[in-house]
Amino acid sequence: MKIAGLSGLAFLMDGCGMSLFDQQIFQATEPFNEKFETFLLNPTKLIKEFSSSQIEPKALIVNTYDLTPNIDPERFRLIIDGAVNKPLTLSISEIKKFPLTTMIIRHVCVEGWAAIVGWGGVRLSELIALAQPKPNAQFINFKSADGYYDSWDIVSAMHPQTILAYEKNGEPLPIDNGAPLRLASPIKLGYKQSKWVTHITLLEEKPKALGYWEDQGYEWFAGL
Repeated sequence: MKIAGLSGLAFLMDGCGMSLFDQQIFQATEPFNEKFETFLLNPTKLIKEFSSSQIEPKALIVNTYDLTPNIDPERFRLIIDGAVNKPLTLSISEIKKFPLTTMIIRHVCVEGWAAIVGWGGVRLSELIALAQPKPNAQFINFKSADGYYDSWDIVSAMHPQTILAYEKNGEPLPIDNGAPLRLASPIKLGYKQSKWVTHITLLEEKPKALGYWEDQGYEWFAGL
């Protein structure tokens, strides 16, 4: 984005309430932005992480109160289905049997703020591999317990630093931050990192409903 300039401009317009003229510019540049960001994404290169002393423990504290869904961790199940050969239904205890992946990354919001946070959980790629995706699976749709929805390209989802987190800063993930499971990744903007994830569907085509914010004009790829 630093090189392109145009992509960064689209992000700024996207987060500030666009006029009709701005929307026309954004719609015209978005295909280029998406192709350019896809080109920049290295599916195996690790993003630089931070030290534990750099964690900002008071950052990313979200009080959603009545908007927070009521989830019973004992009855919670993560469903993985769609373009897979082996659909899965996993409990939290089953998910925690996978190797714990931890990372300290910068969470970047489209509104202009950022926070350094430590996440712990399971690599999404490990769960997808267990479900045995079909060769033509190119996209992934995420549904959350609060009705939020979003979609990713499968390359970004398979990145080694894309995880389903159940820990934050070395402690159990708070419900307001998305427990039992939320997406966390240094390669996507904050609105792509769905909280309270309950259902993952692999798709062969990009869904018509791209995401809660994307369907209101936000960029779909939203890469960093």
